[in-house]
Amino acid sequence: MSSPPVSGAVAISGEPIDVSAVLASVGSSARGGTVLFTGQVRDHDEGKGVRELEYVAHPTAVRQLEEVVAQVAREFPEVGLAAVHRVGLLTVGDVAVAVAAGAAHRDEAFRAARLLIDRVKDEVPIWKRQRFLDGGEEWVGSPSP
Repeated sequence: MSSPPVSGAVAISGEPIDVSAVLASVGSSARGGTVLFTGQVRDHDEGKGVRELEYVAHPTAVRQLEEVVAQVAREFPEVGLAAVHRVGLLTVGDVAVAVAAGAAHRDEAFRAARLLIDRVKDEVPIWKRQRFLDGGEEWVGSPSP
């Protein structure tokens, strides 16, 4: 079974995410409902102050991100989808991930965007190292040695 075309951006980049471009990439005159989700670096995690995050992607991460987007596109064939994740060193307030879904109606756009971000977080091998204000650090989501 072939995948429907994905209309939007799909990328992993060391550059800041252009949220407007991600959103625009799923728009069309047939899509009246567009949802954008962004995940930003917050200043705390579990009671600790966060200084910065470092995201690292496995060499297969782009291919796996493309596959996740294609899977969601098969479930929502009329929805335009986009997913962009940043890697490298990020500071508080930086956008780490952006997903967008454009559909004829809002419910379908919301459902597709939620499924897409959940699958990106669960299935794409991108790990983060949190560096805390107290000098400590921890890896999140990385495979165990």
